[in-house]
Amino acid sequence: MTINGASPRDGRGRRRSRRTESGGGTTVVNTARTGTSGPDDWHALRAGTVLHRLASTEAGLSGAEAAARLARDGPNRLPTQAPPGVLAIGLRQLKSPLIYVLLAAAVVALFIGEVSDTLFIAVVLVINSLVGGWQEWHAEQQRHGLQQMLRIGATILRDGRWLERDAAGVVVGDIVSLESGQRVPADLRLLEARDLELDESLLTGESLPVVKDAAWLGAPDEAQADRRNMAWAGSSVARGRGHGVVVATGASTVVGRLALSITAADTGTPPLVERMERFSRAIAWSVLVAATLIGIVAILVHDASIGTMFMAGVALAVSAIPEGLPVAITVALAIGARRMTSRGAIVRRLPAVEGLGSCTMIASDKTGTLTCNELTVRDLWLPDGTRAVVTGSGYAPDGRIEDVTGAPIADDDARLEQLLTIAAACNEGQLVRDGGTWAWRGDPTDVALLALARKGGVEREAFVAQHPAVAGIAFEPEHRYSASVHERGQAMWIAVKGAPERVLAMCDMDEAQRRDALAAATEMAGHGLRVLALASGCRPASTGIVGPLSGLRWAGHLGLIDPLRPEVAVAVRRCTEAGVRVIMLTGDHPVTAFAIARELGIADRVEDVVNGQDLRCNDEGQLRCSLASGRVYARVTPEQKLAIVRAAQRAGHFVAVTGDGVNDAPALRHANIGVAMGRGGTDVARDASDVVLSDDSFATIVAGIEEGRVAYRNIRNVVYLVVAAGVAEVVTVGLAVVLGLPLPLLPAQLLWLNLVTNGIQDVSLAVEKRRGDELQVAPRSPEEPLFDRLMLQRVLLGGGWMAALGLAVFVTLLESGVPVPEARNSLMLLMVLMQNVDAFNARSETVSAFRIPLRSNYFLAVGVSAALLLHVAAMNTPLLQRVLSFAPMPASSWLPLGAAAFSLLVVMEAQKASWRLRRRVKGTIT
Repeated sequence: MTINGASPRDGRGRRRSRRTESGGGTTVVNTARTGTSGPDDWHALRAGTVLHRLASTEAGLSGAEAAARLARDGPNRLPTQAPPGVLAIGLRQLKSPLIYVLLAAAVVALFIGEVSDTLFIAVVLVINSLVGGWQEWHAEQQRHGLQQMLRIGATILRDGRWLERDAAGVVVGDIVSLESGQRVPADLRLLEARDLELDESLLTGESLPVVKDAAWLGAPDEAQADRRNMAWAGSSVARGRGHGVVVATGASTVVGRLALSITAADTGTPPLVERMERFSRAIAWSVLVAATLIGIVAILVHDASIGTMFMAGVALAVSAIPEGLPVAITVALAIGARRMTSRGAIVRRLPAVEGLGSCTMIASDKTGTLTCNELTVRDLWLPDGTRAVVTGSGYAPDGRIEDVTGAPIADDDARLEQLLTIAAACNEGQLVRDGGTWAWRGDPTDVALLALARKGGVEREAFVAQHPAVAGIAFEPEHRYSASVHERGQAMWIAVKGAPERVLAMCDMDEAQRRDALAAATEMAGHGLRVLALASGCRPASTGIVGPLSGLRWAGHLGLIDPLRPEVAVAVRRCTEAGVRVIMLTGDHPVTAFAIARELGIADRVEDVVNGQDLRCNDEGQLRCSLASGRVYARVTPEQKLAIVRAAQRAGHFVAVTGDGVNDAPALRHANIGVAMGRGGTDVARDASDVVLSDDSFATIVAGIEEGRVAYRNIRNVVYLVVAAGVAEVVTVGLAVVLGLPLPLLPAQLLWLNLVTNGIQDVSLAVEKRRGDELQVAPRSPEEPLFDRLMLQRVLLGGGWMAALGLAVFVTLLESGVPVPEARNSLMLLMVLMQNVDAFNARSETVSAFRIPLRSNYFLAVGVSAALLLHVAAMNTPLLQRVLSFAPMPASSWLPLGAAAFSLLVVMEAQKASWRLRRRVKGTIT
């Protein structure tokens, strides 16, 4: 009988072979050649042949030969996208249809001699590039800082001496030493492996260490994940020692080839980019059509000259095009990025700020993202059937051992002490206190057992000092257990741990007891735990441990698990409440994956788990069907992860993918938003992402969603403010032209109006803080345009009211005999007042302006006051009076114009109240 997850390395090679045969292997790249390092079948060649082909020896290379190879092949670094220069980042800010429209307007203005208009638009574009460019440059610097922190070293054999060198200096043919805790600097063909186990989770997504065997030889087409005599760059040594010869470096490694394919691939498009492109095209066509129609009407009906109407068309373009919108949107995203950075998320590309807020699905890796990637003993099962729970998580021995009721188990419990003593004795790990923190080395399972023993008051150092170890049996996949022999008086005490079925076969117990013990292990494994059985026994000193072990006494089972990050369950629940679906993509066993997902609230039923062995990447129907019901995807390859993400995008989801490993990089690259881990992740994953989490916390993604929704809400408020103002100006100017009236506002006045009513206020709206309800509503539909029904209603009502009121005042003044310049001056002040009032209305689409505390955004009050003072100064400054045709307004005019402007707030409050009433009625009916 075999227990799933019973041993940390139980039958690992055989399980992998079966997966490969069924088409669900964990290979991350194809079997391409390794360039300068020779063929990609090093695992099928004997060590001597490998050394001969690489022109190397077991004594390593000479310094001169290594230098020559380094000059020929280049440094051992992963291929990455070259960081953009300052100029490239600045020019990237201009890649927007809205910017193109502004550039066209600037060219037209320059062509007709309106130099001031051209300069104004140029200043807007420069400010936009500076703000957005600085933010993206700052994010790149933060990412580069993370990469520098994660540089690794290597121990290499040169000129017959072992030297410590930066991994970048490793070349093909070098002999590299490996020991516990080190990261593999390049692809190696192992020459020697002593109890060597590698953590390849960053490559395959599996959390179990892989046992390596330097003497093993495989077929030339052996699956990458099954090559037991190879050590892949980027993996880490979990246990043991060994050394090998470098067969590939840099871009020629398994990781490097994948990195090359990623840097050449297209990325997903953030939703804001798509929405703004549609919005910008609509603005451009609307301006063109409106100017053309109004010009034709004026020429045919009112016999207006073509020159006059060309000027009118320019005035309309200036009115309609929101010059300040790119800057305001960039500022809103930059503010969101800074807020996200303060909460642990480094934004590499500004549109990703809003992209997180718009995502409808998070496809998350498990190991290192949802879990700590630190094994922890969770459950104990003692021989008399007593069960115990171990609190705390990770390798730090913080926690205690309790019974199932939560009461601590007594320190003098002999059964528990025996179990903990075996765990500490049969152990090759190290766990020591280093100042205020804990440091560890060795196999993750051994370190987890040391942490357990310390929680129960047993320290390996004290035990070994009293009972020195005299012999031992190292773990091997063939016998699936390890043993340690210690002096105890005149006898030898043997501590054993391993797979339950193997250890129990060595114990002195009847069949009924053995059957019950195996059933206990099966029950624990069913909860996603890796189960170890522990046993001990004594022998006379003269016998040693020659021959098979038998007659041992079973001490109990330990259940280990890679624990959840403590904040993840709450974060997943908040995602669900926010209408964001969370699915898990992992290379782990379905039983383990389901246990984690159930604890997180991602899945409730076994039917929610999709086995990657049964999933075909090219079967669109199967992928869609799995998305309808699947919550957990286990045993999936990188290719399958990518296929799932693409299928979700085709199904209408905006997908955010989280991950830390090379195996996650293709999906990160093609997702709408890629989110990589900053501390425990790989450079490949970070290069493929839009957002990097500096704290590796899934909860930070939820914070990012919240800030993204705040940013999008602020952007919508800004869009409403500037577009409603544009509608008011276009309708006012257009109707005046159609009616044969003088231009109510000149092009320079329109630019000034946009400056003092949008240039400050829209940026102030971008600073609005979150109100706490952002995660209480479902995400917007991916198909929903920026201009939805609510936005259209508000723009038409607000802009229409301002235009009707403004034109009525202009006509009334003209009919009263007021000269055209003075009428324009009065209309200008009214427009300034109305649009400043509208800035307070624009703080929310649905909430009354009177219910939003002003203290939550003092910038807006200051901005409106500053804008009004600026306009008053312009009316009283001789130079601006000449340029803008302004004049001081008498005090008697301010009160009626102010009252008229305040009417806009009354109208918009009525619209909000009507909308809320309809929503309540609709909710009651449904």
